[in-house]
Amino acid sequence: MAPLFKARTALAVLREDLSGDVFAPGDPGYDAARAVFNGRIDRYPAVIAQCAGDADVVRAVRFGRELDLHIAVRGGGHSVAGSAVADAALVVDLRRMDEVTVDPVAEAVRVQGGVTMSRLDRATRAYGLAATGGRAPGIGVGGFVLGGGSGWLDRVFGAAVDNLIGVELVTADGERVHANADENPELFWALHGGGGNFGVATALTLALHELPVFSVALLRYPPSSGPDVVHAFREVIRTGPDEVGGAVVYLAADGEPVCAALVTYAGGEEGLRKVAGPLLALPHEAEVAGPMPYGELQCLLDVPSGLRNHWSAECLADLPDEAVDAWCGCVEGMPVPSGSQHVLFPLGGATASRPTGYPVAYRDAGWVVHPLGIWADPADDERATAWVRDVRARVRPWSTGVGPLTLIGDEGPERVRAGLGVGKALRLGKVKRHWDPDNVFRFNHNIRPL
Repeated sequence: MAPLFKARTALAVLREDLSGDVFAPGDPGYDAARAVFNGRIDRYPAVIAQCAGDADVVRAVRFGRELDLHIAVRGGGHSVAGSAVADAALVVDLRRMDEVTVDPVAEAVRVQGGVTMSRLDRATRAYGLAATGGRAPGIGVGGFVLGGGSGWLDRVFGAAVDNLIGVELVTADGERVHANADENPELFWALHGGGGNFGVATALTLALHELPVFSVALLRYPPSSGPDVVHAFREVIRTGPDEVGGAVVYLAADGEPVCAALVTYAGGEEGLRKVAGPLLALPHEAEVAGPMPYGELQCLLDVPSGLRNHWSAECLADLPDEAVDAWCGCVEGMPVPSGSQHVLFPLGGATASRPTGYPVAYRDAGWVVHPLGIWADPADDERATAWVRDVRARVRPWSTGVGPLTLIGDEGPERVRAGLGVGKALRLGKVKRHWDPDNVFRFNHNIRPL
C-alpha cells in the first residue's frame, strides 16, 4: 500500500480525471456502490471507480497499480462469492458501460463490460436473434461468458463461451488489447473459461442465432410427484431434439416446496407440446404452455437483489433412478419459506458436440444439480449453507467432480482446477504469467501465474 499522502493525492487526481464517479469510504453513495446481489457480502473497498468508458478503465487500472492495490472487477455483481468487491481493493465498476450494438447482417453483437442479460436479450429480440445467456436477468454478460456460461439455449446453440468472437481487454499494465482467433490467440483461448483472470473485459463480441419463435411449458405438480416428474423430464430430453431444454425445480413458496417442470423449445407451440408429451400427461395442478419471448423466460425465475445467497453445483455423468431419488430426497431439508431453489437441468446437445479444447470441463456431463439457498434472516445462514452442502454430498456418487464455475462460489483451488479441466491448468498459468504476473486480478476463480 502506498503512503497516505501519495494515496490522497492520487485519489484526488483520479476523481478529476475520470468521466465516471469515484467513491471512497465516507463518501455519499459509497455504501450503495459497494452493495452486490448477494446480501451476505459486506466488504469495504478502498476505492470504487465507476467507469464510463475504456479510457476510464485504463486510468483506474493504472491508479490501482500506482498505489499497489489489488483490483476487483464489477460487471453484473451477481457472483455468489461477491467477487465484484473486495476489502481494501480497487473496484473497477463497469455498470455504466452498458451499450449493446447488434449487427443483424453478421448475426453478431458487441456488448460492453457492464451489460446484463436482460439488456442483451431486449436488444437482440428486435431482430429475431438470441445468444446463449444465463438463467437470470441481472447476470453480467462478461463474467458469465468468460466463465463458460450455461443457459436455456446451450443445447441448441452451444455454451455461451462457444459463441465468443472477440474480447476487448484492459490488461494489468493498463494497456488496451484485443483477443480473437487471429490477434493474441493464446489469450483468446484462455478467455474461453478462464474468466476475469487476465484483465478487465471492456467489451465482448458474440455470435447470435436466429430464434424467430420460442416456446415454453411451465407445469406445477404436487411435491410428492417429484420422482415421476424427473423420470418424465428425463424421457423428454432423451427422445427430444437439441432444440428442447429446461429444468425440473423445487421452489420454496407458501411455506412448502413446489415442484415444477420447465420445458423450453426453440420452435413453435405445436412442436413444444409434442416433445413435452410425457410431462403434459402427468397429473398437474397448473399449466402455462405456448410461445414466449426468450427474454421473458430469462426473468421467470428471477430473485430480488439483496437477499442472502449460497449456491453450488455438481455435474452428473448420468441420471439413473437412484440419482433421481437422491435429488428429490434433498427437498426435505430445503430452507422454506425463503425463495430457495433446487434445480436439475440437462446438458448435452450442442454443449457436448462443440470443441472441447477450451478450459470448460462440464461438457461431458449429462445433467447439473444446482441448489440455491436463498433467505433473508442471518440466523438461517448455517441451516441454508448446510442444505447446499448436503445436496452436493447426496448426489456425489454420480458426480463427475465438476461444478460449472459460473454456478459455484469460493470452494477452493481444487474445484477451480476441476472446473477448468484436467491438463488446462499449466497452460492457463503460463497465460496468466504473461498477462498478469503479479496476480492483480485475483478476486475470481483464480488462476495463479506460473
